Amino acid sequence: MTRIERKRMLTGLAFISPWIIGFVGLTLYPIIMSLHYSFCDYDILSEPVFIGTLNYQDMLIDKVFWKSLSNTFIYAVFALPLGMAASLFFAVLLNCRIKGKSLFRVLFFLPSLVPMVATAMIWLWMFNGKFGLLNNMLEMIGINGPSWLNDELWTKPAMVLTSLWGIGNTIVIYLAALQDVPRELYESADIDGGNWWHKFRHITCPMISPVIYFNLVIGIIGSLQVFAQPYIMFGGATGGPNRSALFYTVYLYETAFSYNKMGYASAMAWVLFIIILLLTWMATKATRKHIHYGG
Repeated sequence: MTRIERKRMLTGLAFISPWIIGFVGLTLYPIIMSLHYSFCDYDILSEPVFIGTLNYQDMLIDKVFWKSLSNTFIYAVFALPLGMAASLFFAVLLNCRIKGKSLFRVLFFLPSLVPMVATAMIWLWMFNGKFGLLNNMLEMIGINGPSWLNDELWTKPAMVLTSLWGIGNTIVIYLAALQDVPRELYESADIDGGNWWHKFRHITCPMISPVIYFNLVIGIIGSLQVFAQPYIMFGGATGGPNRSALFYTVYLYETAFSYNKMGYASAMAWVLFIIILLLTWMATKATRKHIHYGG
């Protein structure tokens, strides 16, 4: 490198140095230390003691760990496909040429801007067994609503319904992709006698398949990391009746900051990272032949 090139490189490094310092100090260092602590007995207040893979072995016999993991998987199995299907359905409707289209788009996106804590408090009232709005609406059609948050059979369905409240961001992403689909393709399908299903299956889905894949990956990550709403609605580690709503990240948080088992919590975090990594890889392999890029 010449002196001028070296000077330009140092100038560039000086400009990005705040980001480099922030990344190393706030991201890279915590990741490395969490991996180290996962092999240690560490309670935050004393020096970490290396214990090898004992934290990971303890997970195999920890019934609460498996309970939280199964709750999270059951929630994700229902919340993820329902959220993706509902957001795509509403995005297709909002992409139609109707009066007041902009107003409807705002109304569907607005709930996703509500803070998680406020959302949880709203749904606490909605799911109230005696005075909740949802059960009152069911009574109008002659159905006795369940005690949503006090019955272990209904706690996870309640959380799935709550997750549908915040699909506004996904709707906007789908809507942007739908508006990028060439109108000429739909016109050609009309000339060939194609109905709405043919156009949706053979034109819409292939053209927005990269966006569907993106939302799938983001949905996998988000559904396995659900935290704020179950933590507020079910009181942290209690997890509702029979711990039926104790989710993985809630148990991880309680383990780290309530029980001061930072080493065990770090091991749980790395297990969650591996699970998300494997599921993302599986989703990529399964959808590779069905993703079509415009280029």
